[in-house]
Amino acid sequence: MQFIDTHTHIYDKEFDADRSEVVQRAVDNGVQMMLLPNVDATTITPMLDTFGQFPDHCRVMMGLQPEEVRDDYKKVLAQIEKELERDIYIGVGEIGLDFYWDTTFEKQQVEAFELQLDWAKQLGLPVSIHARNAFGKMRAVLEKKQDGGLCGIMHCFNGTRDEAQAYLDLGFHLGLGGVTTYKSCPVKDFLAELPLERIVLETDAPYLAPVPHRGKRNEPAFLADTARKIAEITQRPLEEIAEITTHNASVLFNLTNCP
Repeated sequence: MQFIDTHTHIYDKEFDADRSEVVQRAVDNGVQMMLLPNVDATTITPMLDTFGQFPDHCRVMMGLQPEEVRDDYKKVLAQIEKELERDIYIGVGEIGLDFYWDTTFEKQQVEAFELQLDWAKQLGLPVSIHARNAFGKMRAVLEKKQDGGLCGIMHCFNGTRDEAQAYLDLGFHLGLGGVTTYKSCPVKDFLAELPLERIVLETDAPYLAPVPHRGKRNEPAFLADTARKIAEITQRPLEEIAEITTHNASVLFNLTNCP
């Protein structure tokens, strides 16, 4: 039984002391591939270093995360655009909109998001989309940009039934992680109705550890706990959840060397 963690930050400093052990635990628990999304200019080097250290188990994406859009965003985007000229990147991410803390840079976030969506279409790459407190604007941007050339994941999806359907209608997959195991997660109420062929698994490590690890540092080895919850809710065998979600991620990111 094998899994793909479609969104994990194991290059984060939280893992500096035991990164090799974290990767080994992931592999021991069936997570054969971990996809690493970029955050900002400062994370490019540690992300690529991690990729270089574990080339058999990691792949990388390149993007500017919306919470990191600041006054210098154009300079950072220029650096990211240059990076995307390299053929090592399997996706554009982590990109999106986040108005949870404040909306100071709302206009700049939208501009950065739209630009990176255009790059993804030009390069034929999937996107990993971060969306928080931004559904209305997010849907408007995606409806504007979706011409059949966009595909990807709504990372850490934790929305309503209507929001899920809107993203599915727009051609995106839903990334389900540790939040799915929380009592407060609304997705559990309609998870069994979602098409399994449009679901992928993720951890967002070191954040959002699933039950029974909630409150601890998250890591890819815990991906199976989320898969078990999905199997329980959908009343499907765990092996089926693993097989289908792994296939979904492999096809979406063109991971020809993955199961």
